Amino acid sequence: MLFPPKPSPAAPPRVVVTGAGIVTALGLGWNLNAEGFRAGRRAFRPVTHFDVSRQRVKIAAEVDLPENFPATKLSTHQLNRLDRAGKMLLLAAIEAWQQAGWEPREDYPLVLGTTAGGMTLGEAYYRQAIQTPHHHRGQPTRSIQYQAQVQARAVFDALGCSGPTTIISNACASGGNAIGHAFELIRSGQAERALAGGYDAVGELVFSGFDSLQALSPTVCRPFDAKRDGLALGEGAAVLNLETLDSARRRGAEILGEVIGYGTAIDQHHLTQPQPQGKTTLNVMRQACAVAKISPVEVDYINAHGTGTVLNDASEALAISEWAGARAATLPVSSTKASIGHLLGGAGAVEAVVSLMTLREQWLPPEIEFETPDPACQFPIVQKPQDAKVNVVLSNSFGFGGVNAALIFRRWA
Repeated sequence: MLFPPKPSPAAPPRVVVTGAGIVTALGLGWNLNAEGFRAGRRAFRPVTHFDVSRQRVKIAAEVDLPENFPATKLSTHQLNRLDRAGKMLLLAAIEAWQQAGWEPREDYPLVLGTTAGGMTLGEAYYRQAIQTPHHHRGQPTRSIQYQAQVQARAVFDALGCSGPTTIISNACASGGNAIGHAFELIRSGQAERALAGGYDAVGELVFSGFDSLQALSPTVCRPFDAKRDGLALGEGAAVLNLETLDSARRRGAEILGEVIGYGTAIDQHHLTQPQPQGKTTLNVMRQACAVAKISPVEVDYINAHGTGTVLNDASEALAISEWAGARAATLPVSSTKASIGHLLGGAGAVEAVVSLMTLREQWLPPEIEFETPDPACQFPIVQKPQDAKVNVVLSNSFGFGGVNAALIFRRWA
């Protein structure tokens, strides 16, 4: 359960990461993904899970799920009832849990971000309801498994633990907000440990929707490039085990990194367009720095939201340039959506794990297809694989409706 907030502590507890699980089209787990991101590998291919013959765009970054899942407390029947999104979430949670070495308990908060949840089950329900309206076999199961809280429950059941669950659906900022919320639960004294992450699968409804808006790139996703023409969709999941530094030290746990800052706000500008000058983005980056008690000059790399759309990238570029000031000229920036596409509700969580990778392994993820920077970029875009000294990383996540979030991670020496 959540503990009552402690009265005004002189210094909030430090929050560290002791487990990280990741699933993307680059592969399953930390090692395959670190190898892919470090090289700037692109994971796009023709869509295979639904018909795209009538769509403008026909590629996405799809995940190859394993035939055999790691052993958990879930029965085969329970596992088979999960959709693709739920299975990706489960794989990420298992990896993070095993790495952290937590024991099963009944008071772990679980905070998850998603935009589509079990949307593929909703699509199957709709198709059957339209095509054979008097045939109800399987429909009750689809309607139940469709719900995001059921997918969260499966994580707890698989790990043999339980606790309060929070589902955040703030469009493409969901994963970042989920980690930020868990961070605040621990800092405020409401929990000693928490699991947090985000997940989403590429579904026909979501893919068709973005394609009909002409938001998908018909060429190559090139965030911050002057010739960018849209985003690319991907799928995946990431989960982090967060706990107080005292808790980690008592257990002798390996620490992957420290969460030191979080900022979030809504700009109320437009349903789908960001505030053109990036003012709210600028504010949340400043918020995160205030919480972390650092200045822009101390940030060594920014994992940008960088979708590859004209309006989003220009707005973020202006915000980063103003926020960084003179530091912008030497501040490396890149968007890993160039490698794995936009994971929607899972994006911020996956990019949080990528941020930890850069801190642990001391490299910067490049955008291989990048050519000409947008004039708004006063900062260098990482264009080739390179080692670098990285102690502090800022990760941005933004979403439809004007949601903005920023997380800051620090290397654990």
